[in-house]
Amino acid sequence: MSVEEKLRDLNLQLPPPPQPAGSYTRAVQSGPLIFISGQLPLLAGQIQYAGIVGEDLDVEAGYAAAKLCALNALSILKAETDDLDAVSIVRLGGYVAAAPGFTAHANVVNGASDLLASVLGDKGIHARLAIGVASLPLGAAVELEVIAAVG
Repeated sequence: MSVEEKLRDLNLQLPPPPQPAGSYTRAVQSGPLIFISGQLPLLAGQIQYAGIVGEDLDVEAGYAAAKLCALNALSILKAETDDLDAVSIVRLGGYVAAAPGFTAHANVVNGASDLLASVLGDKGIHARLAIGVASLPLGAAVELEVIAAVG
């Protein structure tokens, strides 16, 4: 089953690739690797999950934010490669705007990891880090960076 078919089976639709919010490009390819700039939980140019996880948002909302970030990353990969079946995720970096004392960063970033594994299968399993930070651009609750391989 193709990645596009898996997306449909999961009732997921890739959003249009988000535009950079600053002086950078959305992705850079070096050899077989594609480095995707930090993805926020944006939809139609608007942050969908803003605030601090563990204060303004619960873990479930953070999980949903990470999932949306991953969908945005997949959208960029689709635009860059035109073939998601040729893509595998190498590394995922998840940054969570977290309240002091919050320790469930991994549970939040699982939203992205679970989505990538369900859509890409074994090609979606990756190395990962999950870090708590005081704030993120545009007040986002989560930011995701992705390194993918093509071919």
